Amino acid sequence: MKIAGIIPARYASTRFPGKPLADIKGKSMIMRVYEQASKLENLNKVIVATDDQRIFRHVIDNGGKAVMTAVDHSSGTSRCAEALRLIEREGQFDAVINIQGDEPFIRPEQIEKVIELLYRNEVAIATLYKQITDSSELFDPNVVKTIVNSDGKALYFTRQAVPFVRNVEKEFWLQNTRFYKHIGIYGYKCETLFRIVALDECDLEKAESLEQLRWLYHGFDIHMAETEFDSLSIDIPEDLIKVLNILSFS
Repeated sequence: MKIAGIIPARYASTRFPGKPLADIKGKSMIMRVYEQASKLENLNKVIVATDDQRIFRHVIDNGGKAVMTAVDHSSGTSRCAEALRLIEREGQFDAVINIQGDEPFIRPEQIEKVIELLYRNEVAIATLYKQITDSSELFDPNVVKTIVNSDGKALYFTRQAVPFVRNVEKEFWLQNTRFYKHIGIYGYKCETLFRIVALDECDLEKAESLEQLRWLYHGFDIHMAETEFDSLSIDIPEDLIKVLNILSFS
């Protein structure tokens, strides 16, 4: 199977403009992601998909590969689809891994788990989940929760704490059942990627602001693997400060 690793990276983030170029101990965030992904032998190509010349030039000047994409993409998934069309001019791929550009310390083992799922014929979309062990995450709407069935497929994604534990005070929920959060790395078979970006929005997606609900709503299975590793995403400048503090003590 020929697999591309695509890292969507936009400059004009409303909460953190220029985030991909943020310096983390002498190296930009986007190059840290690129180098982590490049450690995987199972990725035949790793490329940054951006809408900004500053990011494009930075990646190229630092020895990476990048393509310019449109500025009007509503999601990283859509940007990945355009990038795939561009790189397939040089050769066809079977699958794509959508690697978040704001997770500079993503582990290659996490990407590998998604790749392993994609090698199964029945898997068209793959992603990861991790058990929640901290109440602050459980009740944080910025942490996306998921429920997985016995076949390893996602039943739902939500910003709420699910399932609801009846007759138990919320402070004791974690002691009574298991909760899982979504780790936002996706893998798609190429044909499926082109199909899902053409789907219409659904009310669930609009309510929760989670694009993967569109795929579930339209009948696509999302296969999931459990990871023991957390994600360390940087959404706002304060997150970067926390990361730098962690690194200073490591």
